[in-house]
Formats: sequence, C-alpha cells, structure tokens
Amino acid sequence: MLARRVCLIAISTLAALAGHASQAETWPAKPIRWVVAYPAGGGSDFLARQLAPQLGKQLGQPLVIDNRPGAGGMIGTDAAAKAPADGYTILSGDNGALVFNSAMYKKLPYAPADLAPVGLMAKFPLILTVHPGAGFSSGKQWLDEVKANPGRYSYASPGIGSPHHLAMELVKDRSKSFIVHVPYRGTAFAVQDLMAGVVPMAILDTAAGLPHIRAGKIKPLAVLTKKRIPQLPDVPTFEELGLKNVDVAAWQGLFVPKGTPAEAVTRLSSEMQKAIQLPEVRSKLEDFGLELAPSDAPALARFVQAETQTWHALIKERKLAAE
Repeated sequence: MLARRVCLIAISTLAALAGHASQAETWPAKPIRWVVAYPAGGGSDFLARQLAPQLGKQLGQPLVIDNRPGAGGMIGTDAAAKAPADGYTILSGDNGALVFNSAMYKKLPYAPADLAPVGLMAKFPLILTVHPGAGFSSGKQWLDEVKANPGRYSYASPGIGSPHHLAMELVKDRSKSFIVHVPYRGTAFAVQDLMAGVVPMAILDTAAGLPHIRAGKIKPLAVLTKKRIPQLPDVPTFEELGLKNVDVAAWQGLFVPKGTPAEAVTRLSSEMQKAIQLPEVRSKLEDFGLELAPSDAPALARFVQAETQTWHALIKERKLAAE
C-alpha cells in the first residue's frame, strides 16, 4: 500500500514537472499585451508600435499595444504591475514612472520593485528649445540671460515629474538660476503653446521637437547630452556652454510583472535586442530621433539603480514634489 502511494506521488510530481517544462517550451502560446503608459502618437507609443510587429514575428505571437495614459504614467504602470506574472504582459517603462515618481509622490499605487527588468530599449535625447521670437540668439546668451534675471522667464514641460521637468531642474541647479516651471498635460500641449509663444522655452525630446525644429517653428539652443547629436550637429551641449554633468534623456525600458518566469524574461530580452538591431527597424527609430541602447535585464537593473540614486538625491536637495 505504501509503495503504491509513493509511486502515485512520484507520478504526479513528474507530471507537474512535465507540465511546467511544456509550458516553458511553448511560451508564448497566445498574444502578448504591451502596455504603454502614454497616449497614442507619442514617443513611447511610436517605439512600441515600431518594435511590436518584428518582435511578434520573432516570438510567433502578436503583441497588442494597450495605451493606458494618465497620472504621469502611473495608471499604465500600475496596470502592468498588477497583471498576472505569466509572461503575457509587458510594459514600456521610463524614468518618470520607474525612478522619479517614487521620490516625487508620497504615495504610489505601485512600487518600482513590483516590476522586473527585461532590457533597456532606447533613449530620447532632450533639447532646450525656444520660440523664435523669444529673443534668444544662442545657448550662451540664453544662459547669461536666465542667470541674470531669476524668475523672469518660464518654461514648459509635458508634466510634473517628467524627464523634461527634471532635466530643467538639473540645468537650474548647475547654473544657479531660477526659471518658473509651467507643467502641461502632455507633450502636445506644451509644444502647441511653445510654437504660439505662450511660453518662451521648453525642454523637448527629439521625437517631439525635431519635426518643429526642421520646420523652423521652434529653435534649438542646446542639447542635454554628453556629445552633440547627429540630428542637430550645430547645436552645442550644455558642457560646451560651461555646465558640467548635464546628461539627461527620456529613456525607455522593457519591464514585466515581478515573478514572470525567467525563461520568458530571457527570451523577451534576447528577441527585443535582436529586433532593435535589424537595419529596417533601426533606421526608422533613429530617423525619429532615438538613441538606441538595447541591453539585457541585469544591465537595465544596474542602470535603474544608478538613475534612482542620482535623481532621488537631486529631488530631495531641491525639495521637489508632485503633491
């Protein structure tokens, strides 16, 4: 009797293990939901929609974009964090939702630790832009003017706690200047008022700014990168203007709910990196102004940790808050 019971236990254990192995081998067996925590048509959405068809082709299942905008990326991020950790939900996570929010808000509906990294995808370089009629002839003249006139000027950003907002706070900190922050409900509204001259300046990412720069509707004065960017070779970096360590980008990484099977994470990371490197995908993304930086999960984890240490210190020092 005892021998029969032991045999039955062994058989059930082997069946369970075989089931898990079969599940790992067949993943993905159905479409994957890709949560984008920002509206359709923006930079985050563009990146996901350019990658999704190729990534779906490589994985053998379609990736369905699910835009969940609102609350500075918190609504979509929270939805992804609370989804089943079964490999069928992925998230475009950025520094706003995964780094800044936890320092800017007293309470969040999710914790950054609720999401596991898959890999960094790309960065959106940031640009200091002004209305052509605002009276700024160069980045150097702009810097001298805002330092000499604290509080006289205002700048637009896509919202409180956005990379664009924190980037200007870093510039203000490094230059010992004061410029009034005017937060908008998204990039489109900020760009609209900048082009109309309602606000004289804005920090914009390349995806939002380049089309209007090329059309002559707004003027670039400086880039917030270590080196000049290929799309604007004549525009200086802030380091060239005399400000050290002004290197900020609106980055995008791929994340999954914590507890997602390691096999799924590993394959997602590998296939995402392959997809980004394909010439036909790479060219579209670079033309849009992205700096491609595909990485694996451990590299993204280290990157997020370093970003958190740097930006939480600045947010605390400048006493910034979103509530």
